[in-house]
Amino acid sequence: MVNKNILSIVILGAALLTAPCAEALRLEPIKFGDFSNWVTRNITESKVIGGKNKTVYAVGPSKTINGNTPYSNQGGSPWSSSNVYAKVSGVVKASNTVSPAVINGNKVAKLETKIEEVKVLGLLNMDVMVTGTLFLGKLNEPITSTKAPFSKMEMGIPYTKRPAALVFDYKVDMPATNTRVKATGFGGKKTLQGRDQAEVYVLLQKRWEDEKGNIYAHRVGTGRERYSKSIPWTKGHQLKIQYGDITKTAGYKPWMGLLDGNKAYYARNSKGKMVPVHEVGWAAPGETPTHVLVMASSTCGEPFVGTEGLTLYIDNIAFGF
Repeated sequence: MVNKNILSIVILGAALLTAPCAEALRLEPIKFGDFSNWVTRNITESKVIGGKNKTVYAVGPSKTINGNTPYSNQGGSPWSSSNVYAKVSGVVKASNTVSPAVINGNKVAKLETKIEEVKVLGLLNMDVMVTGTLFLGKLNEPITSTKAPFSKMEMGIPYTKRPAALVFDYKVDMPATNTRVKATGFGGKKTLQGRDQAEVYVLLQKRWEDEKGNIYAHRVGTGRERYSKSIPWTKGHQLKIQYGDITKTAGYKPWMGLLDGNKAYYARNSKGKMVPVHEVGWAAPGETPTHVLVMASSTCGEPFVGTEGLTLYIDNIAFGF
């Protein structure tokens, strides 16, 4: 006979070694959030900066677009990214930091931080730090200046539900360094102390517009995480959404707070003008949102600052209920 004491110890040990599972949620996939389909854009840069042929990707139905034409979201895709077609003072430049990649046989989104070189023989030699960012919304092309980058992005989409979490698969490749590089294209590169971090967030807002076309918002729900180390491929990660004022909750960090001033994102008002969305307060815990913002990025710092090689892979983004 099996000794009952030994059997009890074995059962207890098995229980202790079993990792607790996250609560299973009903998933509502975000359209094109499995990143199985991409638009391929072939853009030719101006001869004055080398005339290179660049491939720039967008999340949407599988198709190819040839030529230097401004892009708008295709096939009902709600996704945009930091990939851009720029035409500044008549000079065409393209940048691609978000692209398809394959992990375990599945196509995913790859967001990377890297140096973009701009060289004009005998005249110009610039290095610019660019980062991979994927978000719900639109980017207004062509980009005609580097001023006020948020003003080129229509951030967020209409949404009135109250999910419990943002659910996704992800992986982080973090270089072994505690420094970042600032490279604006002017004044060379500057090394800054401090470790860069990748980031994913989901923000729910209740927006309204006044008679002058200004847009305001209350923050309804918040889920925001930053990743400062390499993380292996992880499936079904749940980023919990907290509702109402979270400033007194455990785990609150200042970077989870309201977005206003130079941190405000932009939206197009009823008059067709791009204006900042001023988050002016926290909504009551039971409030219904009007919009949702979802963003994933290979950095969390200021523009033109990052760690070259920091890469975030993400897939199967969905709301969990």
